[in-house]
Amino acid sequence: MYQQIYNPLGNAFLSTIVAAIPILTLLYFIALHRYKDAQGNTHMGISAPWAAFFGVIAAFLVVCLVFRMPVISAVSAFALGTLSGFLGIIWIVLSAMFLYTMSVVSGKFEIVKESIVHISFDRRLQCVLIAFSFGAIIEGTSGFGTPVAIAGAVMVGLGFRPFQSAVLNLLANTAPVAWGAIGTPIVTLAAVSGLDQLTLSSMAGHQLPFVSVLVPFWLVATFVKMEGGSWKEAFEVWPATLCAGLSFALMQWFASSNPSLHLMTDVVSGVFSVICTALFLRFVWHPKTRFLLKSERAALAQAGKSTATSTTDRSEWKYPYTVGETVYAWMPWLILIACCALWGVPEFKAFLNNLFASSKISTTLLGSPFGGTMSLPVWDMPSLNNLVQRMPPVAPINAKPEAAKFAINYLSAAGTGVFVAAILSGLVLKLSATQWKDAFMQTMHRMKIPVLVIGQVLGLGFLTRYSGTDAVLGLAFTGAGPLYPFFAAYLGWLGVFLTGSDTASNALFGSLQRITAQQLHLNEILVVATNSTGGVMGKMIDAQSIMVACAACYDDPKERSFALGPIFRTVFWHSIAGAAVIGVIAMLQAYVFPGMIPIPPLK
Repeated sequence: MYQQIYNPLGNAFLSTIVAAIPILTLLYFIALHRYKDAQGNTHMGISAPWAAFFGVIAAFLVVCLVFRMPVISAVSAFALGTLSGFLGIIWIVLSAMFLYTMSVVSGKFEIVKESIVHISFDRRLQCVLIAFSFGAIIEGTSGFGTPVAIAGAVMVGLGFRPFQSAVLNLLANTAPVAWGAIGTPIVTLAAVSGLDQLTLSSMAGHQLPFVSVLVPFWLVATFVKMEGGSWKEAFEVWPATLCAGLSFALMQWFASSNPSLHLMTDVVSGVFSVICTALFLRFVWHPKTRFLLKSERAALAQAGKSTATSTTDRSEWKYPYTVGETVYAWMPWLILIACCALWGVPEFKAFLNNLFASSKISTTLLGSPFGGTMSLPVWDMPSLNNLVQRMPPVAPINAKPEAAKFAINYLSAAGTGVFVAAILSGLVLKLSATQWKDAFMQTMHRMKIPVLVIGQVLGLGFLTRYSGTDAVLGLAFTGAGPLYPFFAAYLGWLGVFLTGSDTASNALFGSLQRITAQQLHLNEILVVATNSTGGVMGKMIDAQSIMVACAACYDDPKERSFALGPIFRTVFWHSIAGAAVIGVIAMLQAYVFPGMIPIPPLK
């Protein structure tokens, strides 16, 4: 039995620094390492696969030499993370990119683009509609990087630069994340903390709507700055920006507290936001001048035309496609939403997991039990399952050893739902054999580097979890005393950065947050929910989310491999500021507006 050690050096500060070495190594090689190419040009950050590899090596050295985790157990933890990551994240993104590529090769994506453009020709508002509102719908159905991939690809298809599209979609994929994949983060948080699920959802719904109103403004300001625009140009679309954010926030507040809707909060909020914003722009208000991309303004200037294009003349709004053609082009995305929603229903998951329950498996793999049923095989990870124990104060005294089982839920996995949507979409679009082949080959070519990076980073995340180094970093926040509600947000933020998932962060730190709240006599519901709401701001800087964005937005493999560092450096301070906003909201609710904290039902 490996009992986790939280102060192996006898000095809490030094132990924390050593525990952070793998993460610092990864960050250094991603964003700070300087090198010169063959032409003598200086660059910062090496290719993503090598950066991840060096982070993994540093992690093995730290957990085995300093924290004294058995080497075989460390290898098993890394393998579990990589395997779980493939089924839980990589499978989703691969399938989503396959669906998107089929839409492109079929030619129907041009109609999709045209339908989006005709909601608004203004590039600022396209950012809000696609990255924020549409992205939230995809987050609510599938999560785990899918909205960054899909919305990012859509924006590149509309002419936005790859770097720009990646950054904007990472910023947008924040406020909705707490209810991603049909509420999986909230469900997990309730399970590990022992608190009421609906109450935690309601608490998150009393925090994130304030951010939801802010994010569209944040997006527009960032985009305009990237395009060399002014603050005036960022602010002049405030009516539509407010409409998008406020409609989303109001529905988010309502749905998160509704017993029937709380797990579908993102989906209903995103749909409501898209409808409200589209109607507002069509019938109520539209900016007087259209903001264009820098490249578009340069082309107009070269042609001797005005770059301050008016939008008051609506004769140009004539739409070239019929309603039937538009609906047909959107069918892959409608099928995607329907399949993801179906795969998110607990009863349907249970049905798939029990589909071949009569066919039993019982064998061993690498000396460890491999059994279950044909529809849900389970492998007890060798030298790891029930052989790692978390210790106080991270876990209660005599806590059960940590389970380490790789459940191969290949039928009920969210990625399977996305893959089924892709297959159905190909059939609906009537792809030829050549188009099927092109879509498959393009997807595999685009995803080979991201798959390598995501697999390593997820293995690193599981290694820190089972070794206890993540808990050492988390414990550094617990000495904040009355300021703890503020730092609870950063603990969730750290968890998402380490694991790449708000769900995993909640599983990691949900129990620790409740124990700390009890010790400091703080409201448990507030502190535990803040782990999830603060965690959403870490989503934009975790390596696998950035690599998903790179995979979706960049066609060139070399650019894709080296884009991680520049994107990380750009969004890092946005992430820090976003977590601070959540921390301030938590502090206000703890000490100024405690009436905003929902009361759990009596047991």
